[in-house]
Amino acid sequence: MSRASSAADRLRGSALGITAGLIGWFVLVELTSGILQGFYVPLFSDIVTSLGIHDSDVNWFEAAQLLLSALVVPVMAKLGDMYGHKKILLIAAILTAAASWWLAFAGDFWSFLAAWALQGFYVVWLPLEIALVFERGRRQNRGTSLTRRAAGLLVVGLEAGAIIGALAAGRIFAATGGDLKVTLLVPAIAVTLIALVIWLGVPESEPMPGRRLDSWGFVILAWGLLLVTGALVYMRMIGELGLGVGGWAWVAALLAGGVAVFVWFVKYELRQPDPAIDIRVLRRPEMWPVQATAFLVGISLLGAQGPLSTYAGTDSSLGYGLGLDATARSNVIGVYLVSLIVGAVLFAVTSRRANPRLILIVASALVGIGYTLFLPFHTELWQVLLNLSIAGIGSGALVGALPAAAAAAAPHGQTGVASALTNTTKTIGGTFASAVFGVVLAAGAGAVASQTAASLGGYMTVWAICAGGGFVAAVLLFFVPKVAFADEAPAEEPDDAVAGAGAPVAPVEPVRRRRRRAATADRGRGGNALTVPPGAS
Repeated sequence: MSRASSAADRLRGSALGITAGLIGWFVLVELTSGILQGFYVPLFSDIVTSLGIHDSDVNWFEAAQLLLSALVVPVMAKLGDMYGHKKILLIAAILTAAASWWLAFAGDFWSFLAAWALQGFYVVWLPLEIALVFERGRRQNRGTSLTRRAAGLLVVGLEAGAIIGALAAGRIFAATGGDLKVTLLVPAIAVTLIALVIWLGVPESEPMPGRRLDSWGFVILAWGLLLVTGALVYMRMIGELGLGVGGWAWVAALLAGGVAVFVWFVKYELRQPDPAIDIRVLRRPEMWPVQATAFLVGISLLGAQGPLSTYAGTDSSLGYGLGLDATARSNVIGVYLVSLIVGAVLFAVTSRRANPRLILIVASALVGIGYTLFLPFHTELWQVLLNLSIAGIGSGALVGALPAAAAAAAPHGQTGVASALTNTTKTIGGTFASAVFGVVLAAGAGAVASQTAASLGGYMTVWAICAGGGFVAAVLLFFVPKVAFADEAPAEEPDDAVAGAGAPVAPVEPVRRRRRRAATADRGRGGNALTVPPGAS
């Protein structure tokens, strides 16, 4: 074999080769996912006007999509493990595309709400992509390291898409003369094209034969998630609905019911031969801290964005707040998104050499440090941007690291559902934080100078909770074994030149070990310690 062909073979088997062959498609998929997440937000005011609803009704869009994503992500991920991750990824893309087209032509609130909820199928894209990358790399005994680097690139695509979507929406709306229907066709076209990309460009993973879908397990899990997330959404809307003490009683009842259902779910799953969620895997020391970290990071990543926006817009004459207009507030959010990209890039670059457990700990600590700095430093724009950048770098690294870590800790055949659970727990953490933060900030509204703004104490509480989540996650990750998330040992191959056909074959030592043994033998004979026996490389 020539040196050129040997180099080409090494490139095809390297991280660069896999990135060019597979990750490039997935970056496009995540770019589209980011466009979906960023495109509609600047248009909410126009959507409200078009549908003839109140501004507060927009909260129901988020609530419906969160509920659906919490329910469908574990099921879709398990189906991917069973029948092939590409098949389920393609189905999820088609469903998202159909919902996006429906949104463009929905003419009333309930129709738009249903389409918006169904568009939430895009949340399963990233876990299925992580599983596909891991399965591809696992065949070369480098699934874990390749998945870590790939995950960072996927997050870059995701956040870049969010920025592109947010910037493009207003400009397209203006270019179409304020035609909302035409504007909403753009994300529908993008998702349709990405479904074609998945169909034509993405290879299938190896499905696990003999598996079955634990339908009753997923039904029980769905009820538990529905009760808990429903209680949290209800908590956030108590003030808007004016329910008072009776509303809190319903929240407590729903939460208690959800906890009881989860206890039932755990007991049921421990008796199943092929459970919906393998509780024994979740109890592993390399798995439960990862899932707990996803929940805690969701508090700041998903729950703190609303308070950040309102604080930036609060009139600074109150002694706090930045008094920024809508454009300036968008720039602040843009800086935060850029810091997420920086964190994802740093994770992808450092994951090759740094200990992945250490990366998770440092990233979680950065989230804690960033939000802790808000407590003394929050009156100037540069202070807020600095704090957000520190927290954003940590969050960006975690968004890529957590699904990859969960996939690495999962046994063969459960990578999809394990990485998807980080999304589910992160969503629940964000929903929990959003509900709590809404109550905390509403409690201080009108307390200062008869303004509708929340009190500084409310914002301090939000920042303290976010900081505490980051630091607690960093502590929990110390319980992960130091050698966790490493690549599997290379599979040993038979020496066909020595063994006869059909004869038992002794395993061949890995190349590095054979080189060390040969060098030691040469030193004993007085030879050159660097001599390598022919055929060892």
